[in-house]
Amino acid sequence: MSEVISVANQKGGVGKTTTAVNLAASLAEEGKRVLLIDVDPQSNATTNLGFSRNDYEFNIYHVLIGSKRIEEVILKTAVKRLHLAPSNIGLVGIEKEFYGNRKQNRETILRKAIADIREKYDFIIIDSPPALGPITINALSASDSVIIPIQCEFFALEGLAQLLNTVSLLRKTINPNLKIKGFLPTMYTSQNNLSKQVLADLEHHFRDKLFTHDKNDFIVVPRNVKVAESPSFGQPVIHYASGSKGSKAYKALAEAILRS
Repeated sequence: MSEVISVANQKGGVGKTTTAVNLAASLAEEGKRVLLIDVDPQSNATTNLGFSRNDYEFNIYHVLIGSKRIEEVILKTAVKRLHLAPSNIGLVGIEKEFYGNRKQNRETILRKAIADIREKYDFIIIDSPPALGPITINALSASDSVIIPIQCEFFALEGLAQLLNTVSLLRKTINPNLKIKGFLPTMYTSQNNLSKQVLADLEHHFRDKLFTHDKNDFIVVPRNVKVAESPSFGQPVIHYASGSKGSKAYKALAEAILRS
């Protein structure tokens, strides 16, 4: 059975796209067939995999407005077994399209699109925008589970309650099977007391929802130069700097998901 996982957090700058890209690439490296769907209008996941806006004509926007099937926009990437449904800045205006079409259930457009190709992949990873708008609702409605990256800095948990309430509401209405896959601490610095405090808070409130290594210590993504550099080279960090601490963290995350 394939699994659809959204990576979501309405707070920007928490490592959401970095997590989506590198988790997808790490799962592909483990021999899994993976599709990464970029539904963020900023298109950072698309850029991170080496594509510019001139490299493709159609994108996920055309799928969401119903003019293309998802298989018609999927691209092969440089990572073996990893495919991409690219995004585009045009998604900024998708809300008007959604609310202008009263003939369909706006919250399940992406779910219906994915249904056509779901069994071709072992994992479908969705990179959602940093907002709890109609696109993120579509992503969560289409997903079996959600990974929530949490930046290990001040205000890290701010706004988290709103996201958790949204997940709870979707469970009661559109997607009763939606689960929280886990919380992923990102930009962690072991020498920083604030990072340690954020991790301690997460352990206190969500211990059973933190990812762990085989040895049961928690998986955290460290603040790492190679992770920050890799998007500018159009590569996931596991290819750009496979021996870096950031790369090892995302490989460990993929392994934890495969064990679950």
